[in-house]
Formats: sequence, structure tokens, C-alpha cells
Amino acid sequence: MRGKSIATGVLALVVLAVVAAPASAAKNPKIAAEVPKAIAAKGTLIVASDATYAPMEFVATNGKTVVGVDADLAKAIGNVLGLTFKMKNATFDGIIPGLQAGKYDIGMSSFTDTKARQKVVDFVTYFSAGTSFYTKASGGTSVKGLASLCGLTVSVENGTTEQSDATAQSAKCKKAGKAAVKVSAFPDQNAANLAITSGKAQIGMADSPVAAYIVKQSHGQFKLTGTSYGTAPYGIALPKGNGMTKPVLDAVKLLITNGTYKSILAKWGLQGGAISNPKINGATS
Repeated sequence: MRGKSIATGVLALVVLAVVAAPASAAKNPKIAAEVPKAIAAKGTLIVASDATYAPMEFVATNGKTVVGVDADLAKAIGNVLGLTFKMKNATFDGIIPGLQAGKYDIGMSSFTDTKARQKVVDFVTYFSAGTSFYTKASGGTSVKGLASLCGLTVSVENGTTEQSDATAQSAKCKKAGKAAVKVSAFPDQNAANLAITSGKAQIGMADSPVAAYIVKQSHGQFKLTGTSYGTAPYGIALPKGNGMTKPVLDAVKLLITNGTYKSILAKWGLQGGAISNPKINGATS
């Protein structure tokens, strides 16, 4: 998946949320020893994240610090591995190419682990989410699901599975003799949401925890509509075959076992997306 966070003017509401600190994590020498020596020698790894997707990742009130579920989990994984994970705000559709080019070391940006993406990067799964629809609370357009999008303008973020799903649905609409879906794709989720508040789009699509958070923090601007679909795993993206999948997998397993993982999700109210059996390349489609 990967939709993202909040429209301009709403994002400020998100970062004011009062949340408890998650449990801490310490270095585990056995797991840290699994990190390839060349990577361990770097000491600091760059973690790319498109920080417009609260509560998974967004920018704090200081205007520069990336915070959220992925930032907290990245820090905890880095602690277990004896490394510093430095969050880097990046455009979503540039993260995987950046991993391939060596610009970034890790991608943690609510990536859905898909078989198509596995052709160019490896994943370690860590969360489960679906896709939800949302619209303006006043005068918005209600839908039941993908099949209801025919003839509507849908706002999505570039490079997301929401964009792919809406585009595929448009083709189905036309094949059935119905009006196509107008898919408006934007470079980040803030712009995608602004299209809805400004009336340029009727329906927004985002990952289910993010869509719920958007609605909750909008103070009545947005509402959910229809039924969520397509539950699938989020994955931590890693350069293909660089030896980091096992240490990251073992770090996530340890964080699940010692309660840090649960504490992080509870901090952001996302316990419903918790998994108990993380996998390497666990795509369902």
C-alpha cells in the first residue's frame, strides 16, 4: 500500500497528540554480530522515509525531525544491532531507486511488501494494513469499495499501491462500459489530501491506519467511507542481497518478544496492525 497522512492545515493537529514513550531496546551482541562487517563499520545507516504519512511517519513540530511508528521502530532496531539509524525525509517513489543506487541503506515508509517490489529490494515484514477510502465529511462522496469508483476523481500518492489499484479499477470500469476513474496522483500525501479539501478530488485512498488517523485528527473535515480491503504486510525495505535481512528480521523478532514492538504500536494506537511472525519477503501478492 502506501497512502499517507494529512492535508496541509491538518498536519499540525497530528503532531500535537500526547503519547507515551515506548519501551527501550538495548544492543544484542549475538544479533549485532550478524550484520555484515562492511555495513557495521559504517556505524550510522540512512533510513529513508516519506514523512507525510502520520502516524506511521511524519515531521515533528520542529519542522525537521521524522517521528512516528517507523521512526520509533527504526531506532529500536538500530539499538539491537548496535547501529545508529538516521531518519532521512525522502519522496516516496524515490526511496526504492535510492536503495538500489546506494543513496539510502534502509527504507521504512509504510511499504507494502509486494512480489513486484521484491524483484528489486528485499523486505522484512513488521505490520499489517489494508486500504481505506475517505472523503469530505460535509458534502463528500460515499463509496462501497473499488467498484464504486467509476466516474469519480480519486486522489492518491505517486508510487503507491493505491495508485495502482485505482488505475486498474479504471480499466475495469471502461471495460464494463462505465465512466473511467480519474486518478490524480501527487508527490506526497499532504498534496493528495489537499486535493480533497479543495474539491479537486472526491475520494482519497490511503492505508487503513493512516486513513483512520487522518479522519480522527481532522476535527470533522474528513470521514471514512466504504469498506477497507486488501490486508497485506508492511515491509522494511533493504538493498537486494546485501546481507541485512537476517539481522533485521532477528531484531524485529526480539522486539516482539521483549515487548518493545507492542509498546511502540500502543504509543500510536495501532495495536490492531501488530504481527507475531515477521518474515523475509512475505508478500501475499
